[in-house]
Formats: sequence, structure tokens, C-alpha cells
Amino acid sequence: MGSNAPRRRTLIAGMLGGAGVGLVGTSGTAWAAAPNGQAADEVVEFDFDNGNAVRELFVDGRKASVGLMAIAPMDVTMMIRVTQMTQLAWFDAVAPYHPTAVGVYSRLGRRPASERATNSNRNIALLYASHRVLVELLPTQVTEWRKMMTSVGLDPDDHTENKTSPVGIGNLAGKAIIENRRRDGMNQLGDEGGRKYNPQPYADYLGYRPVNSAFEIRDASHWQPLLGPHDRRLKQGTGDVGAFVVQSFATPQLSVTKPYSYSDPAEFRIPPPKNSDHTNRRAYKSQVDEVLAASAELTDEQKMMAEIFDNKFLGIGLSIGAACAAHDLDLDGWVQAHMLAATASFDTCIAVWSNKLRYDAPRPITAIRHVYGSKKVTAWGGPGKGTVSDIPADQWRGYLLVGDHAEYPSGSTSLMASQAQATRRFLDSDIVDFTLSYAKGSSSAEPGVTPAKELEVHFDTWTELNRACGTSRVWGGVHFMSAVEAGWDLGARVGDRAYEFVVKYIKGEVDQ
Repeated sequence: MGSNAPRRRTLIAGMLGGAGVGLVGTSGTAWAAAPNGQAADEVVEFDFDNGNAVRELFVDGRKASVGLMAIAPMDVTMMIRVTQMTQLAWFDAVAPYHPTAVGVYSRLGRRPASERATNSNRNIALLYASHRVLVELLPTQVTEWRKMMTSVGLDPDDHTENKTSPVGIGNLAGKAIIENRRRDGMNQLGDEGGRKYNPQPYADYLGYRPVNSAFEIRDASHWQPLLGPHDRRLKQGTGDVGAFVVQSFATPQLSVTKPYSYSDPAEFRIPPPKNSDHTNRRAYKSQVDEVLAASAELTDEQKMMAEIFDNKFLGIGLSIGAACAAHDLDLDGWVQAHMLAATASFDTCIAVWSNKLRYDAPRPITAIRHVYGSKKVTAWGGPGKGTVSDIPADQWRGYLLVGDHAEYPSGSTSLMASQAQATRRFLDSDIVDFTLSYAKGSSSAEPGVTPAKELEVHFDTWTELNRACGTSRVWGGVHFMSAVEAGWDLGARVGDRAYEFVVKYIKGEVDQ
């Protein structure tokens, strides 16, 4: 961006999300999705000198959500990797304009104090860095990323790498991250495991094979892939039509992917699940009955919280923005807090997947079928049915669709616990001030039915948010309580480690 480029631009930001869901932070800023997930244009005025690109373009404008639609809704591990690398790009690009910070993957020097007087250089650098990373990771969305740049007066084709300009710093920071993470174990290039022809990006190369099939429970102590719609955005029982396919364990190779804040995920090995051994029938049945009881007693509030925390971009991703707003952080603070939360989430995912593969535990839907077969049980009867007392157990499913990976520990719970712990230490505060609001009938699982009236849920603290996220996984019927409890413990431990890692780079206490 040259000296003649506009200093103030208007951005037309498309907003996508779950129908009728709104999210409000302390600042009064509201994130409201368009009806039925359709795009709605919003005019956001952006001031390079005084503005905050992270908040105004990515969070309030939710620009990133447009491109992330390229990732399938249930491909959580890939979404977290893209998010982490993008937010790391912000951090590394802004580091040269900070008094002490250094980049994780780039050492670009310290810019003079005169260049740190405004936010302009920081905003330009972080936009170029994230553009470079996003084009690499989601090439099918290049048009969207170009719009993101041109809409604020930046040239997406400016690939200069001059360390004295914000454009060059951004490009160099993004480039360094790409080069250092292409071979991090996630199989981004699709050629791991000796594959020479027809690369398959992000495919499993570890050779995981399920014990059970979608049609037969051979061992009820292990994960069972399920039949589900080919397009996971289609909800069974709501009238949508889609071909059915068998689940495949999502990205087992995440368990051997390189983390940031520790060396070996074995450090975060957790005890085996308490009651998932089907040979201990009494204990196994007790957790089955607990899930069925929760299913039978679902309230509108529980259903909507289950939905919001099932959407990692909304329930977990936007809560960090609410905390930043609540504490009135400046641009540096928003960048650092988001990088911290994203790194905590990514490193937690690696530890979670390591344990998921180790224990290969069954989901509630498999255990319920095993215990009760075709016997009638009392539970939620499906979209619009409410609680029924005559549903055959083998026709039951949870309020939420089941993720395509083993049950233990709960990934969502672990992610929220990690982010909560890391952020409360960073801010020295438990305050998050996060509000979730829902229009009548805005549920994606029960559209037009739930909630029966407008609903708003507010969380003052990370502690409250963390507790609700975990228990919502039981309400949704996708986890047992033991997996939630394990997630709370595991996530907090990794969150501590991520905080210590990031603070070192903020203070510049690393080899340079």
C-alpha cells in the first residue's frame, strides 16, 4: 500500500452463519447471521490508521467465515489448522511493530518507533500475511481472499518482500509460516506415506481401521463409523435429501502432527474412559442411561447451546473476540489473544486425537444400540417430535449429528477448556462477557420449532462458558460425561503450556 493509497475504506462484508443466531460482546457489537444462512451485505467502515483489522474485518465482519465455508462443517481439525496458521500469520506480521515480540517462524527485525505510532502498518502487514496463508491453504477460495484485499484498497498481487515495508513484512511472515508447516504431519500436500501419484491432501497415512462397521457392532467397547448424509449440512429427518455414506475417522494423522508448545502428546495421556468397557455391563449401562435421561429432558436452551458449541467457529471461535472486547484490548492485544487461543486449540487437538486413537471409545449411539437393541426407550424422538416413550433404541440418535472420530475425550470440551485457561491467564481475568441470542424457530436441527420463542443466553465468565460447552455435549447426545470431564482436565493443561509458549514470543525471550 503506497503513500497515495486510501487511508480509510468501506468494506462490503458478506456474513454467513446459522440462521437467526446473534453474538454480542461488551462493546455492543453484534454478529447476526442472515435468515436461513443467506448472505447479507453489511457496510463496515475501516480506518487503517486507527482501526483494528482483526476485529472489524475478521470478527465483526466475519469475513473469514465466507472462505471457511470451503471446509466441510464437520472437518473440525482442518478448520482449526487453517485458523491457527492464519492467526499466527497476524502475530508474526505484527511482531516487527511491537516493542518486544518476535515472530514464531520469522525474524524480520524491529521497525523504528515512528512506524509503531499508528496501527496502519500493523493492519497492512497482517492482512498480507493472512492473505498469503489463506491462498495456500484454501486455494478454491482465492476469489474471496482477493475481494478481502481489494475491498480495503490493497493489491493482492503485490508479492514484494521488502523488510522495510508492511506489505513486504506481511508477505515474508506468511511465506515463512507456509514453508514451516507444509510438512508438519497433517499431509497438506497429500503425498505422505510414500504416495507418488494422485496426491490426496489431508488423507490418513497411518492406516487406521475401525473395529466395527456401520452395519455391525463387533466390539461395543470401540468406535463405530455411522451412516450419515454425504453433505453433513443436511439434517436427518428435516426433509432435506442427500445420499448416505459411511463415516471415516477424520485425520488420524493429527495425532502425530507437530505441536507448538510441547514436544510429545504422550505428555498429555489421560486415563482410559471409566465406563466404556462393555464387559462391565453395569457401568457401561449407567452411562448409556445418563445420556438417554439427558435426551429425554432437553430444553430449548440446552438444544440451542448444544448447536452453538457444535459449531466451533461460532461457539468457541467468537468467544475470544467477546473477551477481547470486554477487556478493551488494542490491536496488539487482539492479535496476541487470538494467536494464543488458536495455538492452544491446535495443540489441544493434537493431544485429543492422540488419546482418541489410543482408546478408540464408542459413541453413545453405539452403546445405546448395544445395550437396548430394538427395545423402546424414553428420549428425544427426532426433529419436532419432542420427548417420546416408545422410540426403539436402534432408531435413537442424539440431538446433534455425531462427529466422525472416536468419543473419548470430548474434543469440543477440550478446546474450550484450553482456550479458557490460556486466555484467563493472558488477561489475568475470568471475564468473557459473551452473549448468544436466538430468534424464534432458528434452530438448524429443528428449524421452525426451536426455540419456541426468542432466547438469549449470557456468560459472564470463562468458567461458566467452559462448563456449558462441556455439558452441552451430553445434552446433544454425542459424548458421555467421562469424556467431558477428561476434556476439562486435558484442555486446561495444554492451555497452560500454550500460554507459556506464546508469552515467550510476546516478550522476545527466545533465540533470535
